Amino acid sequence: MERARLFALLALLTLTGFVTTLDNTVVNVALPTVQRELGLSVADLEWVASSYVLSFGALLLPAGRLTDLLGRRSVVATGILVFTVASAAAALADSGGTLIAARTVQGVGAALVIPASLAVVAADLPEHRRSTAVGLWTAALAVALALGPVVGGFVTQRWSWDWVFALNVPFGLLALLLVPAIPAGSTESLRGGLDLPGVCWSVLSLYLLTYGLVRGGEHGFTAAPVPLCLAVAAVAACVFVVIEVRSVRPLVDLRLLRDRFLTGGVLAQMLWGVGVNGVFFFTALYLQRVLGFSPTRAGLAFLPLAGALLLCTPLSERAARTLGAHVSIAAGLGLVAIGLLYVSGTGLRADYWDVQPGLLLIGAGSALTTPLTVRSLIRVPESHTGMSTGLLSAAREVSGVFGVVLVGVVLTRRERSALRAGTEPRSAFLEGYDLGLRLAACCVLAGALVTLLALHRRGRHRRVVARSARGRSHPRTRHTDDQARRKGLTESY
Repeated sequence: MERARLFALLALLTLTGFVTTLDNTVVNVALPTVQRELGLSVADLEWVASSYVLSFGALLLPAGRLTDLLGRRSVVATGILVFTVASAAAALADSGGTLIAARTVQGVGAALVIPASLAVVAADLPEHRRSTAVGLWTAALAVALALGPVVGGFVTQRWSWDWVFALNVPFGLLALLLVPAIPAGSTESLRGGLDLPGVCWSVLSLYLLTYGLVRGGEHGFTAAPVPLCLAVAAVAACVFVVIEVRSVRPLVDLRLLRDRFLTGGVLAQMLWGVGVNGVFFFTALYLQRVLGFSPTRAGLAFLPLAGALLLCTPLSERAARTLGAHVSIAAGLGLVAIGLLYVSGTGLRADYWDVQPGLLLIGAGSALTTPLTVRSLIRVPESHTGMSTGLLSAAREVSGVFGVVLVGVVLTRRERSALRAGTEPRSAFLEGYDLGLRLAACCVLAGALVTLLALHRRGRHRRVVARSARGRSHPRTRHTDDQARRKGLTESY
């Protein structure tokens, strides 16, 4: 692949990952101003905050299937265009209903972009560049999560809340200029190819699950209509599985889950997401409520983490080649768990530099996990790449919401118990925070165990790759290597 096209693809993946993630966090600081200027109720404000993540999470599976049917370039371009136009509409909104609708459509655009972007990584990039691309994309997500409150606060204070959405427009236009770098690829006919019953039931299940988790985390899991939403989501998921088993052209081919690499990758992705999303959300609260950081300083505290992730990503490929991807990814998850445990023990009198060793371990460990996406897709046919990346994206999104909710429930219950026992409020919050992060560390360690068991490649393919990497292959080995490459089994890790 020529250097200019490779640079354009990497820039496109990084930019789309950054903007779609930033939009999920940047609005939170602007919400009080939005409520005051548009005259919104508390319920309206909750919908402004959550409508984006609800439509985003619910549509990831259909978006993955559309990627296979319509082609990666078409879906990425459509997603960016929808997201950009919806951002402009949100910036021009003069009522709560218009803003909520625009935020919902933004989530639709983001849902189209993410699985298609990951499919580009798996199908269109050279093998030795895929982990680098995933690393850049993950670093972009980390920077967006860290800078969201900082950017939202700065823009709202200096200009106006509508600029929080208007800033997406130039980024979207720039991304559209980079879309032609994506190879056209093969497509299928949309007619008869999209499993509409599967789409309906998957959207219903994921939407209600995400809504139930978000609302349950804010108001408690006994508050109406949380139990009903979760129950209906479970029923819809069961109906979806039955439909997919019987469908000739399913939304998600469940036979893919027989592949231990994909199934193990989905489980490991979910367990990592539970831990990392918890640390971003609640460590920001810890820095402000316990250590007295301003929102800007709290956001800037995460930048070294993103820097460590970015700088250590190139090492992940070398570690995967040397140790095997299953070992290097598990080691990365172990470092993340150690970092979580370190941060959970920093205490009441910590300062900026006291939390950095733990955050740097989380960043470096996350960098070592970047081959996870490529490893998960190693045996997936190209015709099902979008379907598989949609599944991975949905797992990551749901695990992120679940991680915030899980850690939040543990934190809140421990904090309330400590307050009833007469503990000072800052110390009570810290007790709950420490316990929540330790639980998150246990989830990440479970992900490391899954990685070791499920992602270990056995047999001659690994030996073929080793010979090829050393340049010692004879004609028969080269012939075998070519066959393996055509089957997608020659990832260097």
